[in-house]
Amino acid sequence: MASKYRTAPAQSSKLPGGIPYIIGNEAAERFSFYGMKGILTIFMSTMLVYMPGGVLDEQMSESDVVSWYHWFVGAVYITPLLGAFIADAFLGKYLTIMLLSIVYCLGHGALALMGAQIPFMDEPLNPSFFFVLGLILICLGSGGIKPCVSAHVGDQFGESSAKVWMTKIFMVFYLSINIGAALSNLATPWLLHHYGPHWAFGVPGVLMAIATLTFWLGRKKFIHVPPGGMAFVREVFSARGIKAILKLSIIYLFVAVFWALFDQTGSTWVLQAEDMNRNWMGINWLSAQIQAINPVMILILTPLFGWLVYPAIDKIWPLTPMRKICIGLFIMAGGFAIIAVAQELIDAGQTPSIGWQVLAYAIITTAEVMVSITCLEFSYTQAPRKMKSIIMGFFLASVTVGNVITSLVSSVSVAPSDTQCLSEARDRIGDWMDEHDGSLPSAAEAQKLLEGLSAAERDQEPIYSLTESGFTIGLPLGTGATDGYGDGSFVYDATGGLERVDWPATDQLESGADRIESFWRTNDRLPSNEEGGDLLKGQTGPWGHQLVYRLLNRNNFSVGSPGPTDDLLSSTAVVLKASVVYPSPAEDANSWLSRRKAELGIESQANQTGEVTISREIEIGGQNRFQGAAFFWFFTWLMLGTAVVFVPVVWLYKPHTYYMEEEVEASS
Repeated sequence: MASKYRTAPAQSSKLPGGIPYIIGNEAAERFSFYGMKGILTIFMSTMLVYMPGGVLDEQMSESDVVSWYHWFVGAVYITPLLGAFIADAFLGKYLTIMLLSIVYCLGHGALALMGAQIPFMDEPLNPSFFFVLGLILICLGSGGIKPCVSAHVGDQFGESSAKVWMTKIFMVFYLSINIGAALSNLATPWLLHHYGPHWAFGVPGVLMAIATLTFWLGRKKFIHVPPGGMAFVREVFSARGIKAILKLSIIYLFVAVFWALFDQTGSTWVLQAEDMNRNWMGINWLSAQIQAINPVMILILTPLFGWLVYPAIDKIWPLTPMRKICIGLFIMAGGFAIIAVAQELIDAGQTPSIGWQVLAYAIITTAEVMVSITCLEFSYTQAPRKMKSIIMGFFLASVTVGNVITSLVSSVSVAPSDTQCLSEARDRIGDWMDEHDGSLPSAAEAQKLLEGLSAAERDQEPIYSLTESGFTIGLPLGTGATDGYGDGSFVYDATGGLERVDWPATDQLESGADRIESFWRTNDRLPSNEEGGDLLKGQTGPWGHQLVYRLLNRNNFSVGSPGPTDDLLSSTAVVLKASVVYPSPAEDANSWLSRRKAELGIESQANQTGEVTISREIEIGGQNRFQGAAFFWFFTWLMLGTAVVFVPVVWLYKPHTYYMEEEVEASS
């Protein structure tokens, strides 16, 4: 049966009629995605545990936040392969986009409902469950439509119109992405700060619904390339299909490292901005709002490069797509080096201006124009007709590879921790208490509950003991229970709340922290690493090892005991982390988080008394190998090395361009 929609573009040099609908859809969809994505880091690190139904003692560490963020982004960009396969083999791009857009909207709805109190339900909706559910649905929806939308743009062009419009429209397409991203990166952090997660995640959901409606309205204007069915499968696994995938995959492996750095603008850069002076151009910016600089600069640099820079360079030296990508990789390394230098200033106790990030954004956005936009168009032109979406899927999978690299580095950089074993034991005891009306298990019952748990680097099980006021969970610290080191334990009250940490070295660490605090009160600043080392000279832990001081930033420091193995990166190292806590500024007093903490009765002592205080917390193991600037320098050198290795690839790569009508004629 003949299709009621056009399946091939007309022989015309005019702008295809469906393009405005695609551009409008993309702007609204990108607002929804970047608005949600842009606040994930701040939400996970500061708000998730305070949601109704949340667990207050399950605060995520910065390493966990970074790892989770990049696993999510990585998942978003691997699902395009699934969406591309469905579109090219079975449903076609239009129907695939419509169906997955509905899934996308449901994901936003799940995020907006986290912790909501539904009528006729006793408890609020579990925030952790709905958070994960929402992210999964958004992965399927957003990721699934990505290759289809960009390939759908290319489908609207024949050879005649492509020569006139395709490069310009792909630039406009990328501009629409960044208009949506710029507006959302300004709006949703503000909504999150003042009105909380329901509004901040709900508004992007409304924009996604508008995007879906806009796309549906353009259905009669689009070119609907029919799915290839088994012909698509044969094309993918044909010699030509495999050759196209393998050739482009070589490029994508190098581009993946670019994404490993670039996507940290939504994670490590946001966390870094928390430690910077964010008063810029007379405005006090929220840390997540700084991300808006990138899409704004894209709006400026994309036309500048497209109509001025590239043509000027072409007159002197032919600027092929491969050369653009290579130059962009080198530029990216330079941008990340600036972030590493800024972090060195933070590590030294300074508060550098957010202008450091603005400068870095200008440089990495230049790199993005040369790498991402170029690779997007290049991927489409290098894909056979029936493989446009699947090739776009492989291009987007390079983002996944990059984010997996970042997530793995963040995870691997954290040393093993005995705290993880003890926390899991506490969770199992807590679950048992929930099922038994708050009563505590006996020693025998607890032993069964804790089966299978062991310390991070040794085969020793956690030990549960009942006390007059609650219970303790402990671990032997050496290779045996009678090695003379004694046991360490976490002490809980009858409700499962943590009362204190009883661990060898805690007294010595507290004494060392007292010396640091005394210096701070006298000098109104924390000591440098050298000054702190002098203050702790001769101070040792119970194992005879020198206590180690580290300045983390202007308001945070640590005092550590290397533990029985004399290694601060071991699972048994004991570290006291301290933070200078100031009363909340007047502009933050009415934020959603401040109001929520007041509701829960957990305002900081500084807010209660109006005085500056120092909070302290004990950690067992779990220290970071790539602390501070070392993390950023690692990625800077990784990017530079990748760019150098890519140079010979530029000279050896031989492209082959496919246009729609070229193949139609060839197959007729």
